[in-house]
Amino acid sequence: MMPAPREIKLWSALPTPLLDDLTVDEDSVARMITASIAGGMTGVLLAGTCGEGPWLPEREKVRLIQAAKAAAGDGLQLAAQVSDNSVPRILDNVARVGEAGADIAVMASPATFMNATPDRVVALFTAAVNASALPMAIYDLGSHRPVVIPVERLPEVYGLPNVVMVKDSSGDPARRAAALVARATNPGLQLLNGDEFRGVEYLEAGYDGCLFGGAVVVMPMLRQIVAAVARGDGEEARRMDAAMRRVLYGIYGGEAIACWLTGLKHCLVRQGVFATTASYLEYPLTAECREFIETYATAGAV
Repeated sequence: MMPAPREIKLWSALPTPLLDDLTVDEDSVARMITASIAGGMTGVLLAGTCGEGPWLPEREKVRLIQAAKAAAGDGLQLAAQVSDNSVPRILDNVARVGEAGADIAVMASPATFMNATPDRVVALFTAAVNASALPMAIYDLGSHRPVVIPVERLPEVYGLPNVVMVKDSSGDPARRAAALVARATNPGLQLLNGDEFRGVEYLEAGYDGCLFGGAVVVMPMLRQIVAAVARGDGEEARRMDAAMRRVLYGIYGGEAIACWLTGLKHCLVRQGVFATTASYLEYPLTAECREFIETYATAGAV
């Protein structure tokens, strides 16, 4: 018997459209949000790593969120990055993004945190989550960050009542298992896979959806994968997932991810969503990457 269809949530961590002077391009923000709604997204993450949040001036983050809210209205949930090195700074960030229109605050481990004992790391998350005026999402990068919540402490953090979502980009089966345990004690918790190259694996394990940067340019393929998983057709889901990985590697500049953000932005320029590929990170756009994106766009796949 075919299993009952699952409701799987689709989120995208959006790149930030910038003008050549590295200020936010509000017209392109509106087009990106409109495309996300039309593509069936539940919500979007603004000013994350893909969104250049750690590099954007605070005034530009506010403009980004305000422009997204104006375009989205009530048609899309907006999450915004608030990560920082102390609870007071995190709460200041929460207040700022909330006033701008964000619905959910997203907290990752800080890039710099002195005396990072397990107890102090857990205390940072616990205090910030409990005091946040917005519902919180935890962005788990696992060993990709020098500061990390120990895997055995994840259920403690994820079980906090104000944690409503997890973006799991760790790629670690042990951390995934801990997240699933936490959801059993916090039924409102949504577990979203943040690794675009391991999508089906996490959905078949029981995650509620996905939240990753490349989703904005592969939404039709992603919808097909989700539909296949929802109806229990694992073979079709894995076939489409492999095809999506090939497309993303083509856009990003191969498995070395040589073009990453510039390739992603160039693809959005070819879609008619972005006006420029300007970014703070200045990844190159190789001839191979450009050729792939041109062929992909010409084929009508974007």
